Amino acid sequence: MIIDSHQHFWNFDPVRDAWITEEMQVIRRDFLPVDLAPVLKANGVDGCVAVQADQSEVETTFLLQLAAKNAFIKGVVGWIDLRAANPEDRLAHFSQFPLLKGFRHIVQGEADDRFLLREDFCRGIAALRTYDLTYDILIYPKQLPAAVEFVQRFPEQRMVVDHIAKPYIKTGDIAGWEQHMRALSHYPNVWCKLSGMVTEADWKNWKQPDFTPYLDVVLEVFGSDRLMFGSDWPVCLLAADYPVMKKIVTDYISHLSATEQAKIMGGNAVKFYKLT
Repeated sequence: MIIDSHQHFWNFDPVRDAWITEEMQVIRRDFLPVDLAPVLKANGVDGCVAVQADQSEVETTFLLQLAAKNAFIKGVVGWIDLRAANPEDRLAHFSQFPLLKGFRHIVQGEADDRFLLREDFCRGIAALRTYDLTYDILIYPKQLPAAVEFVQRFPEQRMVVDHIAKPYIKTGDIAGWEQHMRALSHYPNVWCKLSGMVTEADWKNWKQPDFTPYLDVVLEVFGSDRLMFGSDWPVCLLAADYPVMKKIVTDYISHLSATEQAKIMGGNAVKFYKLT
């Protein structure tokens, strides 16, 4: 089964979605299951994981409602305020929905590069394991040092790094990113998504070889058992359409065995998120 481990839905709101700037005109509109279903079918993808794009419980409920009505949405990564005084109340509420698989916080947008280590946030993370829920790590490279300390604190918590931690593909800078990704990979509970790469490259002029040094690192350190394909649709449309985004990954892993390719293209997402 081929699974897209990372995509988004939204009814575009220019105030709420202010991060979608004028230069991102191509995604300044609604993107819903009716838009994605034919794209997945045309590209031989059997299902997807819908990931939050807005930090609200309204968003989490919205995604769960979409998943309940569309069988190809195999799981939801939502949002609650993990910094709340008693996050267990909200975790108990959302854990009653089988399609809710985990949570994410848009840490890349936090001014504090060590946000992941906040005491209140870590208290919320500690509560996830009780409900067997995952956590998606969304960060920039400058936040990787804190991420390494963060994962050290939670050796039993299933975590996945979104978008290979958004390295500076456009400039070709790799050293600091590589050092910390290698450190993260030492923890077997940490996985990594092959997603979001095109938007970290030159949107108009990227070439397939631009991604190779970064893909070489994550394949070496995480191996085929802890990597998963994700499109980051519709955000990827800023730099590549869906079949091109998928082809970046499939071309790169084409030298691997059929078993290894199947893991990266779906099996690992099924295992990590416990999809059915």
